[in-house]
Amino acid sequence: MNSAIRIRFAVMMFLEYLIWGAWYPLLNNYIGPDHLNFDWFQGAMINNAFAIMSLTAIFFGGQLADRYFSQEKFLAGSLLIAGAAMLGLHFVTGFWMFFVLMLVHSFFYVPTLSVTNSIAFANLTDAQKEFGFIRVGGTIGWIAAAWFFLKLDITNLFAVGGIAALVMAAYCLTLPHTPPARSETSAFAPLEAFKLLRVPTILVLFIVTFLDSLIHSCYFITSGPFYAKLGLPERLISTAMSLGQIAEIATMATLGYFLKNLGWRKVMAIGVLGQVLRFGIYSLGGHFGGPFWLWMIVLSNIVHGFAYAFFFATVYIFVDENFPKDVRTSAQTLFNLLILGLGPFVGSFLWKGLEAALKRGEGAAATVDYTMLFLVPLGIGLVSTAILVAFFHPRAKDPVPEEVPVLVN
Repeated sequence: MNSAIRIRFAVMMFLEYLIWGAWYPLLNNYIGPDHLNFDWFQGAMINNAFAIMSLTAIFFGGQLADRYFSQEKFLAGSLLIAGAAMLGLHFVTGFWMFFVLMLVHSFFYVPTLSVTNSIAFANLTDAQKEFGFIRVGGTIGWIAAAWFFLKLDITNLFAVGGIAALVMAAYCLTLPHTPPARSETSAFAPLEAFKLLRVPTILVLFIVTFLDSLIHSCYFITSGPFYAKLGLPERLISTAMSLGQIAEIATMATLGYFLKNLGWRKVMAIGVLGQVLRFGIYSLGGHFGGPFWLWMIVLSNIVHGFAYAFFFATVYIFVDENFPKDVRTSAQTLFNLLILGLGPFVGSFLWKGLEAALKRGEGAAATVDYTMLFLVPLGIGLVSTAILVAFFHPRAKDPVPEEVPVLVN
């Protein structure tokens, strides 16, 4: 792939993740007691709007993009509606209307996360070598969104995201034409993707991806309120969290090297252990408090970049290289079902419920025992790593269905 095309896809990723990064890191501060004041269950439901729509995305986005529509046109139409819904969120303060608009936005936006991956992979000649450069564009977009709020009040988070979505919708129409794939075996692409869970290696990866996405959701649901409790000004929270994305740039740029030299399993294991290290620092910081530990916690966001790239980006590349071409969008969405859907869905109730259970006191004086809370994702991370190391061994002798390419190490 020539450099001009790579840059075009990097810009696509920049805009795609600018949309999400504008509102997601600060959502739980915005819906919390200092702004909209939704209770913990309402907060869990709003966090789950994105997750619920991820559960439907494989049947909506995966099927349409794999079978019926050119992928660039699918992106444009979906982001136009998603952007309009997000602009509506800027003006709404009541729970039910807020929840409905979040559902609408998520229904149309979530599939685009898989389709942007698929449209890039469809035009790549060497995914392991080239995808890191393209995906860095998304990382920079997420960072750019965070830096908006050094100057803007967080009440503008949905205005920034909505405008970015409308710009992205127009930009998609300039992307290379990527027609839907066709299949002679099944017209229903999601069914073919689900069938691949018969492959033991893919089933193990599916389970570990769920567990790691559960941990990942804890980071975004609890970090903002946790930082505020430690005394970090609200306008700096999103910027502090963006240190993870800055580290992600370097990680993405070198991901191909690590994959070729360490292999799938070791790279993914390093990614999960990064989550363990971060929540270990969070737990210690919650226990000791003070300026030193606040700095340590903020700097631990650097680990987030390695944790995300080494596990989640590697999963996307693995899926592209080991799933049949005509179901790859559905296959990407199958794993996004966990990363954006089931993991955050379970996580929203788990982490919000734990916050409520570990809350001490009432009103402005209330505190949460984050030291205990963060031991839970730490433990899940250790279990995930053990499963990955013990059972995830992609190799040529794995029994696979006839239509699945042979897995390689």
